[in-house]
Amino acid sequence: MLFSTFNVAHKHRLMFFVYFPVQHLPTFSLCVFRYRLTSSTQILAPIESDNERYLHKSTVPTMHFQPSLPRLPIPRLEDTCQRYLNAQLPLLDATHFEDTKRLVANFQLEAGKDLNQRLIAQDKANKHTSYITGSWFDMYLRDRQPIVLNYNPFISYIDDPKTAYNDQTIRAANFLISAIKFRETLNAGLLEPEVYHLNPKKSDTETFRKVVRMLPSSFSWYGAYLYNAYPLDMSQYPSLFNSTRIPEIGKDRLVRFEKAKHVLVMRGGHFYVFDVLDKDGNLLQPLDIYSCLKYIQQDPIAPSQHPIGYLTAENRDTWANARQLLMENNSGQMEAIDSALFNLVLDDVGTDNDPVKISKLFLHGNGANRWFDKSFSLIVARDGKAAVNFEHSWGDGVAVMRFLNESFKDSTGKPRVHPHEVAGMIPRRDFDPSYHVKRLEFQLSDRLKAAVSDARQRFDQTTGALTVDLFIYNGFSKHFCKEQQVSPDAMMQLGFQVAYQLQNGGTCSTYESCSTSAFKHGRTETIRPCTSQTTAFSRAITASSGKHSQSELRAMITDCSKVHGQLTKEAAMGQGFDRHLFALKYLAQQQSLPIPALYQDPAYAAINHNILSTSTLGSPAVELGGFAPVVHDGYGIGYSIQDNRLGAVVTTYPPHRNGSDFVSCLESAFRRIEDVLRKKN
Repeated sequence: MLFSTFNVAHKHRLMFFVYFPVQHLPTFSLCVFRYRLTSSTQILAPIESDNERYLHKSTVPTMHFQPSLPRLPIPRLEDTCQRYLNAQLPLLDATHFEDTKRLVANFQLEAGKDLNQRLIAQDKANKHTSYITGSWFDMYLRDRQPIVLNYNPFISYIDDPKTAYNDQTIRAANFLISAIKFRETLNAGLLEPEVYHLNPKKSDTETFRKVVRMLPSSFSWYGAYLYNAYPLDMSQYPSLFNSTRIPEIGKDRLVRFEKAKHVLVMRGGHFYVFDVLDKDGNLLQPLDIYSCLKYIQQDPIAPSQHPIGYLTAENRDTWANARQLLMENNSGQMEAIDSALFNLVLDDVGTDNDPVKISKLFLHGNGANRWFDKSFSLIVARDGKAAVNFEHSWGDGVAVMRFLNESFKDSTGKPRVHPHEVAGMIPRRDFDPSYHVKRLEFQLSDRLKAAVSDARQRFDQTTGALTVDLFIYNGFSKHFCKEQQVSPDAMMQLGFQVAYQLQNGGTCSTYESCSTSAFKHGRTETIRPCTSQTTAFSRAITASSGKHSQSELRAMITDCSKVHGQLTKEAAMGQGFDRHLFALKYLAQQQSLPIPALYQDPAYAAINHNILSTSTLGSPAVELGGFAPVVHDGYGIGYSIQDNRLGAVVTTYPPHRNGSDFVSCLESAFRRIEDVLRKKN
């Protein structure tokens, strides 16, 4: 019933287009060796075997390619200006386009030229990073909007193929163990580097790994390039664990706590912590971890009357003020939350295997049992459905998707907690979970209780306004597109344009993001799928006159695919226009220079008001993914095209937009495109 899709999107800009996962080395066999550490208090049984401590042992060190990654290029100003005009052409009438064209010409010759020279000089002075890094972090951390719906997306896992392992506590325990193994593998430099192999038969081999390992890190990227393999930036990976976003007035900050060994668990709006690593970094026995989670799950305490998790969904300045009050009497509790390895959420509600319920639960839930500031939260529902909800300022989809794939593969392929072991299990005499698990108790003033109550009301009002609709279309598939020699992603984007034309008439600003992780500290670049070619086809296929022949329509589809493919290649190589123009404007603001007239043009504001916000990333481990619209009169579209069908999760804010009607238009749009491709009359 569900389909695989990955979506990362948020207010303003950042989503994720497509990522090609590396075929990683097979994980090692289960060779178990255990020993017990004795102490005068509790006796722990850590896992000692490297095969149990690590996911795998990569031949090539994790960060081996990092020093030699190429730097993100600053596009030529004239190319940026032309690409910007190309994107504006289908959005503006002739008069407004000429006005914008004049502004762009002046910008290119005058203010833009000066700003670009300053940006190039600044980039040369900061060769350790990319030209977009500072401004991009600043954009995230200065935004005062709530991060819920505006930034945090979710990605849900498919079920464990072994039904009995979908028990909530069993699945949570196995995910927790696999997550810690991922962290330990990463920290030890044993996680396979992220590499995009253009010719896997040649480069995704042990010979390749041995050769590039022998090369100095300062040169290793070039060795991989000779194999037609392209290492990707992994600088965001360390921020997956022991990290959080701290609200502060005006601008938040990101903090990492590398030494903490405990995990944060939430249930019923309460916070629990327990160490999963001993002083030597060894992971506790699987059944002991299970016992701790079972103890939390069975805690008879009533749900929190004043769940402070709601505060993380507030306006960031509002939350910053409330946090200052919390710190007065709860500094230790807050440090325990902030420094935890990650947040494991046990929800007391199920999903009924309903895609809409799944999407709403994992995108925002009821707010009481969430802490949206952690780098990521791994949420497990009562029925075993699971997902990752992540804070977006620290990184993009590459690191999260790698974690999701690896944690699913390990937790299902090599589970450490088994149903037959826990059925009627009697805890070890030398392990008492009540000794290890600590529930954090908070002292809340009346002012803080009122703040929580206000936050709850705003959260319910905001999330209650969001609607989720599901679209599935069978038959139109990745395989079918390849047969027709058109790009599957181009066809998806063309369908969105046709559907918008059917529902609303005309065109609109459309956003699709592409990773620039092929470059050091690369983030994303924008693909602008609304083109002159898609506009011409959308008008032709929806016209009542039917004046275009099937062959003409087919040629138009081919043109749409070619143009989209070119835009995608340019974006992946850092040759879009959005990030360049953004960086130039940011530089002018930072250096207190006059803001060029280009940025005050209504057309610039309109193209950055993204009505259609789209994102995709497929994986066999992913069931659904979603995000809210980035503007209130827009659509949030997380989509996937598979071997046998395509689909999308569509979010909207009525009455601004009608999501169910848009889904009906999508059905019509893809049927019309399919008819043309199949040459039906």
